[in-house]
Amino acid sequence: MINKILKIVAYNRVDGGCVEASERIVRETALEVRLDGQHFATAMLLAAIEKEFVYGLLLTHGIISAASDVKSVSIEGNIAEVTLLKSRKPDGIGKVRSSLRVSPAQVFDCVRAILKSEVFTETEAVHSAGLFLEGREAISIAEDLGRHHALDKVIGAGLLRGVDLSRTLAASTGRQPTEMIIKCRRAGIPIIATKGVPTTLAVAMAGEAGITIAGLVRGDTMIVYSHPERIEGAGA
Repeated sequence: MINKILKIVAYNRVDGGCVEASERIVRETALEVRLDGQHFATAMLLAAIEKEFVYGLLLTHGIISAASDVKSVSIEGNIAEVTLLKSRKPDGIGKVRSSLRVSPAQVFDCVRAILKSEVFTETEAVHSAGLFLEGREAISIAEDLGRHHALDKVIGAGLLRGVDLSRTLAASTGRQPTEMIIKCRRAGIPIIATKGVPTTLAVAMAGEAGITIAGLVRGDTMIVYSHPERIEGAGA
C-alpha cells in the first residue's frame, strides 16, 4: 500500500553547495465522485482506501444514512461511479445521542495509535485519523493529505463494517474546525480526540451538538472543550 501512495522524486539539495538526490514523497490524486451519472465532487487525496472514502463522504454530506442506501460503487482510474438505491437531500442535523464514556487512558491510547503512521514518519506530509469502537478497538486508521479526507475514510470504513458509530471515538492529528464537527455530527460520533485544537466556532457547535472535544492530547494531558461528562474524571 505504501508504494501506491509514495513516489520517488529527484531534487537538488542546496546547503552550502548543490547535491543531486532523491526521496519518496506523497502522490496527490484527483478522484471524481459521480452519483447516478452526475458529478458530485472532485477530491484531491491519497490513492488509498478510496471506496471507504466515498462512503464516508456521502454519509458526512447527508446523501446517505446507511451503507444499504448505496447499490454499487465502482472505481476505475480517477472516477468513482456510485449508484444509489436511496438518497436524501442534506437537512438539519440533530444532536448526537450516545451513552459512551471513556477513560483518559483510552483517549491517550487512541491518539497515540494514529501517530504511528509509516507514511508520516517518512514524509511528514499527511494527516491521520482513526475510528475506535468503545474507545478501545481500532476499526480503521487512515492517512490523507487533509484531515477531513482522512476522517471520511475511517467513517466510511466503520459504515461498511456495520459499526454503531454512536459507540465510537474519532481521533485526528489536526486542528478541528467546524467542518470536522459537522462530519462527526452527521455520522453520530460522540467523541473527538486530537493532538491539535478546535476553533471557537467548533467548540460552540460541538457543545450544541452534544459532541465531546478533547484537544491538545499529548503525553498524558488533554484539554476537554465540550461535554466533559463523556470522559471519566473530566466532568460530572
